[in-house]
Parts: sequence; C-alpha cells; structure tokens
Amino acid sequence: MNVVDGSKHAVDLSHGLENVPVLIERSSSVPIFPEFQYSPENIEGPGCTVDPSEVTLPGCSCLYHSCCTESCSCLQTHGQAYDSTGTLLDRTQTDSGYCSPVFECNALCSCSDTCSNRVVQRGLRLRLEIYSTRNRGWGLRTLEAIPHGTFVCEYAGEVISFEEARRRQLTQRSEENNYIIAVREHAGTGSIIETFVDPAVVGNVGRFLNHSCLPNLFMLPVRVHSVVPRLALFAGRNIDAHEELTFDYSGGYSNQPPVELLSTQSDAAIKASRTDGLQRKPCHCGANKCAQFLPLDLSILSGNNPK
Repeated sequence: MNVVDGSKHAVDLSHGLENVPVLIERSSSVPIFPEFQYSPENIEGPGCTVDPSEVTLPGCSCLYHSCCTESCSCLQTHGQAYDSTGTLLDRTQTDSGYCSPVFECNALCSCSDTCSNRVVQRGLRLRLEIYSTRNRGWGLRTLEAIPHGTFVCEYAGEVISFEEARRRQLTQRSEENNYIIAVREHAGTGSIIETFVDPAVVGNVGRFLNHSCLPNLFMLPVRVHSVVPRLALFAGRNIDAHEELTFDYSGGYSNQPPVELLSTQSDAAIKASRTDGLQRKPCHCGANKCAQFLPLDLSILSGNNPK
C-alpha cells in the first residue's frame, strides 16, 4: 500500500493492518529489507499450548463508558494501570522486587471501547518510521513527540515454547539477529510462568526496535483478552520527534538493573543453561555507560501473581 507522507510517497509496512501507516524510509543506500509476515498481534507458534487470540479472561459488568475503581471488578482485582487519558501510571515494584503486570478490560467487559482501561488493545496510534541506522542496520524512530507514559507499540510475533525458542537460537548463524524475547513471571506460589515471543518470521513494527543501554522505552506484560501477555512498550520519558526508539533487551531502564534479578543459584543455573553455546555480539548503542555487548539471555520482565 502506498501512502502520502508530506511530499513523498512511502510504503505502509502493515498493509493497512494498523490504525496508522508504518512507514519505511525510501533511500537508494539502505540495506536489504527483511522478509516477514506482518501481524499487529501475537499468533500461535510451534509449541504454544494457548491460542493468544482466544478470550479466556473474565469481564466486568460496568455500565459506564469508562470504568472506575469503585465499581469495576477488573480494576478492583488487578489495580488501575492508566489515568483518564490512557497514560500509564507509575508501576512501582512490589515488596517481592518484581513489577506488577497490567490487566486491561476485554471483549467480555460491558464497558465502552473508549474506556480508559483499554489502551494496548487499541493498537498503534503514533506515526513511526523504519529507517537505516549508521551502524545497527534497520531501526525505528518516531515522527512525532511522545509524552512520558504513552503506549508506543507492541513487540508481537509467534508465541513459541522454550524448546522451540532454544532450537531457533542454536540454529541461527552468527550474522543473524536474535529476536526472541523471554518473559518470566513469578506466580506468587513458587511457580514461574514463561512466555517466548519471536517476531522473526511473523511480527510487527516492534521487531525493528534496537537495543540501548540507555533506552527511552520500557516493556511491560499486558493482558487483554487472553492469559498470554502482550509485550507492550511505553515511553520512559518525553521523546522528541525523529528520535530513535530503543529498549533494553535485558529488561533494565535508564541503566538500572533489570526488573528480574537473578538472586538464587537455581535462577543463575537457568540463565547459564540458556546462554550456553550462544555467542555474544557487540553493542553499538553509543550510550556513555554502554555494556559493550548485547545481552545473551533476552529475559525481559517479571510480574507477580498473574491470574
């Protein structure tokens, strides 16, 4: 699909699947563009036991256009995540040391589609452009200013099993990128829920986000209709127009430690087993406190008590 962006014609990478076109920089000097199937949301991949598109969460019976904590069962159970404008509230860590996941109202809720507890499910709302960076291949930048706490985009792709994720990592060539994100959530009973998302073959605009040791985005698991979390990226600060969008593949933000800290020998053993046989790649983010290498284990987030 060709769209008009200012005075130039551009291609909509999403082919009309997003609310706004996803533009690609047009230049004769850009690298070869990767081939993949565009999907704005997660799809079921090899080893996935739950269909991400299936509605499995209960809904509220609110009669108002927008839910309020006094009467909404969703907000009472999971807490309020957004203000009245849909801006993410401060997600402070709990006593356990982990951040709380976000639950939005869903298809079974009786509130309006304009409810302030429906943000990620509304999809892409910002004008973004994929462009060729100086030394990191393709990247993603915003064409408009983004206020702090704004939902930017999802990191969507195939939801796969750990075994499939491991197989894909070990069969990658050294020059290929590893797109797989692992989300580990502590269920509060000593058990761990894991979700693996790979947008390499089927994915969305989020697959073009580069790593930075000093990023301007951070990722949170957001549950909408399904128990399978959607990996949502929010602005960690005010972001200027034409600024590159980045997040920390290890889950940290502003050079702080990752949300999930390896504090036990068993966790350390898990991490070691997953990175065995994988080669480290240099980081070119340019941050003052760059770690010099990209994270090997892309284990991004932890939440507590997902229901």
